[in-house]
Amino acid sequence: MNDKILYTQCAYCDGGTCYPAANLNDPLPSIEKAPTACPMRQYEQVVREGITHYHRSNIQEFARRASIQEAQCYEFDGQNLRTRIPRIEEIMQFAAKCNYTSLGLAFCIGLRREAREVSKIFEAGGFDVASVCCKVGRTPKESIGLTGEEKIRGPDAMESMCNPIVQAELLNRQEVDLAVMLGLCVGHDTLFLKYCKVPCTVLAVKDRVLGHNPLAAIYLSSTPYYGRLKNPARLSGAKDKWKKIDIMTEETPGKDGS
Repeated sequence: MNDKILYTQCAYCDGGTCYPAANLNDPLPSIEKAPTACPMRQYEQVVREGITHYHRSNIQEFARRASIQEAQCYEFDGQNLRTRIPRIEEIMQFAAKCNYTSLGLAFCIGLRREAREVSKIFEAGGFDVASVCCKVGRTPKESIGLTGEEKIRGPDAMESMCNPIVQAELLNRQEVDLAVMLGLCVGHDTLFLKYCKVPCTVLAVKDRVLGHNPLAAIYLSSTPYYGRLKNPARLSGAKDKWKKIDIMTEETPGKDGS
């Protein structure tokens, strides 16, 4: 952790300052009484400047429709909330609210069966669908510097690299209204988000062990099953092998493309 920065710690707060149980005209809790690491205390200017982005008419309207969609995912009887629809329906309903007609599906080849079903569901919902598999380009992993021992099936196997940049560029080129990510690997999803130039959302993330439900490990992290996740010894020395990488700074490729 950087000792020069007091990191915000919303994860350890009950949310009573930013989301109080109050009526519309009730006085709000004092921010000065919020925890020291509350972003509304430590980064007041950042919060204030960030909110100005909603003054742009298109951003304000997009946020308004997203909040309408949020509310329509619940039923409230005055005391209790009941949830109504799964995420895939939420995506389609929100896309319809934005008058989107085309969806782009960027998926992992390990979820190709799921991708086929998702595409059918989107099409049944009236959307045109462009889908792109992560192995598009069939580019050998050696092209990004992997050794044979670093591949999944060993040195003699031809393994196509996951290609999230090309997935993003293809959906950009096809000018889909909304890109939907399905099960991209950690890191590959990061590159997809960096290069995707159309609005993007996530249907599901990959978890190879837990049926693509990573929160299951969190729910079990206080039990013997996944208690090891809170054992710092597991990661001791793990970062020593690797240098930090900055993918947000653009570099000019050399003549050989490197």
